[in-house]
Amino acid sequence: MVEVKNLLKQERVDYILAELQQRYPNPPIPLDHKDPYTLLVAVLLSAQCTDERVNQVTPALWELADNPFDMALQSVEDIQAIIRPCGLSPQKSKAIKRLSEILVEQYGGVVPEDMAILETLPGVGHKTAGVVMAQAFGVPSFPVDTHIHRLAQRWGLTNGRSVEQTEKDLKRLFPKETWNDLHLQIIYYAREHCQARSCHGLVCPICTTCYPNRKHPKKIKKP
Repeated sequence: MVEVKNLLKQERVDYILAELQQRYPNPPIPLDHKDPYTLLVAVLLSAQCTDERVNQVTPALWELADNPFDMALQSVEDIQAIIRPCGLSPQKSKAIKRLSEILVEQYGGVVPEDMAILETLPGVGHKTAGVVMAQAFGVPSFPVDTHIHRLAQRWGLTNGRSVEQTEKDLKRLFPKETWNDLHLQIIYYAREHCQARSCHGLVCPICTTCYPNRKHPKKIKKP
């Protein structure tokens, strides 16, 4: 009987790239938006909230204000009343109003195409800024969320406990021109095939191909 071996790291990288490209050749951006500003707000709202819920809430928010000039004039209470279903609405409503004011006061109402500046805006962390850079401006970025952090560990691509370390490891392994699509492809794959409570590194096609000899659930280092 021929022994089936686990794939080496470079073999895993090549296989994962090919498999995800075949499954999701043109991955759509999951958050509905009109421009960089509405994407920025939508990504901010998606913290600890599903993309589906955000997409249900944002049409009413855009009716209230869909640009920083108009949003800066709204009260925190009116913004919060609309975004409450997304959770963390007190913090998010204050952040949306203040970042809109800053965009108007300092940047002429334009979302800066600059990662460092984006990270200084209220409610905008490293991941949110990376998503905007990738999806609004097409700048190669690899924003890592909990889905990507979990799968990168299951696939043996990182041992990092933090999402920052996972991002660094993935950027070293994958070609820069693949980052923007790959970040979305992994998220879609995680949701459909490698969920947190079902695969455990033992069930989905990529896990079983990369590690055919794995017998026990892969323990994940949580960020």
